[in-house]
Amino acid sequence: MSENLFPLDSEKSFTDQKLVGHNRWHGDIPAAVTVKPGQIFRADCREWFDGAIVNDDSADDIANAPLESVHVLSGPFAIEGAEPGDLLIVDILDIGSIPNESGPLAGQGWGYTGVFTKNNGGSFLVDQFPDAYKAIWDFEGGYATSRHVPEVRYRGITHPGLMGVAPSSKLLSTWNSREAALIATDPHRVPPLALPPEPRSAILGSLTGAEFDRVSNEGARTAPPRENGGNQDIKNFTKGTRVFYPVYVKGANLSFGDLHFSQGDGEITFCGGIEMGGFVELKVDIIKGGMEKYGVSENAIFQPGIEGPQYSEWLAFSGTSVTLDGEQKYLDSDLSYQRACLHAIDYLTKFGYSPEQAYLLLGSAPIEGRLSGVVDIPNSCATVYLPTAMFDFDVTPSKGGLHQINPGIGAPRTANS
Repeated sequence: MSENLFPLDSEKSFTDQKLVGHNRWHGDIPAAVTVKPGQIFRADCREWFDGAIVNDDSADDIANAPLESVHVLSGPFAIEGAEPGDLLIVDILDIGSIPNESGPLAGQGWGYTGVFTKNNGGSFLVDQFPDAYKAIWDFEGGYATSRHVPEVRYRGITHPGLMGVAPSSKLLSTWNSREAALIATDPHRVPPLALPPEPRSAILGSLTGAEFDRVSNEGARTAPPRENGGNQDIKNFTKGTRVFYPVYVKGANLSFGDLHFSQGDGEITFCGGIEMGGFVELKVDIIKGGMEKYGVSENAIFQPGIEGPQYSEWLAFSGTSVTLDGEQKYLDSDLSYQRACLHAIDYLTKFGYSPEQAYLLLGSAPIEGRLSGVVDIPNSCATVYLPTAMFDFDVTPSKGGLHQINPGIGAPRTANS
């Protein structure tokens, strides 16, 4: 087994560990560990809220989730010899939940999916689901089941939701400027258009004093994906994936976290996938001058892994760029995917699922989302594919009639205040 260079004690909070990670992007956050090109190593990762979400039948913790504290990331890992202009090669060799542990932390044999309230982050379908919801999922033999979403069982497609390198000072300034300009177009929007730097709850590794204050006021929030990778939530970043990251600072300063036991394309619930803590095993290397050589100056390219379920039968739903109240939009693929998801949710309610249960399922299960048509004006067409094998019953239309599930205790919900 490779050496664990970033161990986390499950009995301690993220900030009380021997090595402390970070939750903001900034090139001046010191590396926690230095590794050599070609080196294989492991690192523990804490669930993105550091234990704030608990295994119970209430959504109060989701409703009050401390968004200013996320994501708690392992790293940065400096790679010897990496310089701006290089490409960093990252191989994901292994990944999983917290080994050989059961307990109160997500990843200790269980994980969760949530939907945030509209005034605390929202979700992809925030107008239809403005309140907080939660589902707990139990892990056994690589499969997930839930007391909150009955009669489904599926294999995980485990991956890090977030992985990226540190930005240069120029790139960080670009992020902050363009996102501030976007916020200024509608500064009171709920949920907000973007998340500006927030010193409150910043975690910045070993930084202290005046440097901590400066970086906490400049550091970019980790919620969105950007040129450095970041919170891309690509479900195919599984075991066997090779990623090529542009390098912007000396050492590259790689960080990662936000592990998901499983996730559907789009992570449509936002607090999505099945969130958990666990571990990642990586191998890193460098292509000198690779950014110019291969034209990869921003945004990673990758070879996806082949780990995870290999479903062959699907039930697919389509949507077009027409709003729920009938307004025609021009080739709006985001709206088309929303409509496809809503059609799938409506369909599943006919079997006895509540809309909330169906929504949580689409956010966590390995559904596939596709842009099926983006040229036929005025309507784009998006599709969402549900693997039929994850249901304990025949979910396809038939002459025999509808199976009715036992909804059980349902999905915990907290009204939006």
